[in-house]
Amino acid sequence: NRITCRDWFQLCLKEGLTVFRDQKFTEDERSAAVARIDGVKALRARQFREDSGPLAHPVRPESYVEINNFYTATVYEKGAEIVRMLHTLLGPDLYREALDLYFERHDGQAATLEQFLACFEAVSGRNLQQFKLWWTQSGTPRVTVEERWDDAAGVLSMTLSQSTPPTPGQPEKAPLVLPLLVGLIDGDGAEIALPGPDGKRAPGGRLCVLDAPKKAWRFEGLKPGAGARPVLSINRGFSAPVIIERKGASAARLAAERAALLAHDSDPFNRWEAGRGLAVETILGVMSDAEGAAEGAARSMSDRCGRLANALAAALRDPSLDPSFKALLFALPGEDELAGEIASAGERKADPDAIHAARTHVRISLAETLRAALTETYHAMATPGAYDPCAEHAGKRALKNVALGLLTQLREDDALELAQSQYSGADNMTDRLPALTALVHVGAPGHEEALAQFYESWRDDSLVLGKWFGVQATTPLEDALDRVRLLTEHPAFEWRNPNKFRALIGAFAMGNTVNFHRKDGAGYRFLTDWLLKLDPVNPQTAAKIAGAFETWRRYDELRRDLICDQLERILGAEGLSKDVTEIVTRILGDGR
Repeated sequence: NRITCRDWFQLCLKEGLTVFRDQKFTEDERSAAVARIDGVKALRARQFREDSGPLAHPVRPESYVEINNFYTATVYEKGAEIVRMLHTLLGPDLYREALDLYFERHDGQAATLEQFLACFEAVSGRNLQQFKLWWTQSGTPRVTVEERWDDAAGVLSMTLSQSTPPTPGQPEKAPLVLPLLVGLIDGDGAEIALPGPDGKRAPGGRLCVLDAPKKAWRFEGLKPGAGARPVLSINRGFSAPVIIERKGASAARLAAERAALLAHDSDPFNRWEAGRGLAVETILGVMSDAEGAAEGAARSMSDRCGRLANALAAALRDPSLDPSFKALLFALPGEDELAGEIASAGERKADPDAIHAARTHVRISLAETLRAALTETYHAMATPGAYDPCAEHAGKRALKNVALGLLTQLREDDALELAQSQYSGADNMTDRLPALTALVHVGAPGHEEALAQFYESWRDDSLVLGKWFGVQATTPLEDALDRVRLLTEHPAFEWRNPNKFRALIGAFAMGNTVNFHRKDGAGYRFLTDWLLKLDPVNPQTAAKIAGAFETWRRYDELRRDLICDQLERILGAEGLSKDVTEIVTRILGDGR
């Protein structure tokens, strides 16, 4: 706060730097790997979605209609990723020197992005004008990876190409500076020390900077032979906020590489990324098998789930992995994330019902296959004694609650009793809330009594009641919308309070994909009714939650038409605020 912004268009400078500092602090205080993965999950869920739709805008926009619409995931989270890339490109020492110079030059001033960047150029001696495009160009870059392995020479050639899809107002994109940390894993699972630009070999990977449309690298001096081909580990630590695409690799090879990275990669982010990729492949494969209904589909679905279960079981047994990291491996990609994967592939439209069915099938299959291991893990992760918020205990609670969530999918008495016992005996919210969620989301006997008890215990704490509303708003059960409607009449629901509105109506629209996207359009009509009611009172919150409609082009024609009907209904409302008008107009774009 000692250096503020000269104008609103510099907001990304102040907030991007602040979010990055917050992330680095959390990485130091907790598990660095887990903190980074959590940050990337949030970035993909919010900012990638924003960057690929009608609300895409540069980190430093050139104009705005309503300043309240300026507080976006792009300004904050993508802004932080840009600062992180400066840290990666320059290294921690030069980064700190540049930041010290920034504070020395501009303490007590209202600064600009150009002044900030000038400090990094002065300290590093580098021209960062191409790098500056990250602040002015919208969209998420895609990096295509091509490999060629020379068995006889022991040389791996890697060619990287970058492209950024058109976004509103920016049909043409210039090449960006992409710092990609790359590593290699040999056939025995060992890290290969790669030579850097100075020829010296060092563990941890090599920084390959892609600053042109296409660029190639050669990794020489590797062990020759057909069976010695190493596995490429690219974009370690998510060193650049991009989407990686592989070219020329068969599905079988990609699956084998994911399994190898999940088992052996020294970079924890890419180890998690490999597990996530395997989970996405499994869920979407199960969905395709179910849609095909061909002979042998059941066997194929079983085989897919079995491969994922085996990989996760191996991770569960690995004593070198932190419990909090294991918890992230077992947390399958969400339904909105899977819809984004389908839309990104461009081969078909996303079907929320099919996605939900496939993801549920995989969760149940994992619970059945790993029942004994999950039960053993649940009990092994117990933390005796008084509640302790330390990182070690927090990690154990995270893994324990992921195991509980999977086991309750089976709806068996012993698992439901575990959840009920944990709920009743918890001395902290981190244990109590997941147990309540597990009971409510499977409709377990006694879940209504647990909800009533939770409410009576916390009725005077507004923030905790927000969690109570959210648990019910996100239940995948078919009566979710009816439950939410009833809760809008609950005396604790103060719709004029933005936190309460977000906790119930926002959570339903943005966190309950299968029920919000009902084929009858009831979820869309429900949200529109409430947005029009809220807009005269709190247009800022109404505009934010209207963003639930931004992904409408992902879905089938029926759902697209139903959403467009509601967007047009909103724009036709009398006295609509500038906030909501701007957001809905951009979402609707050229219409259906």
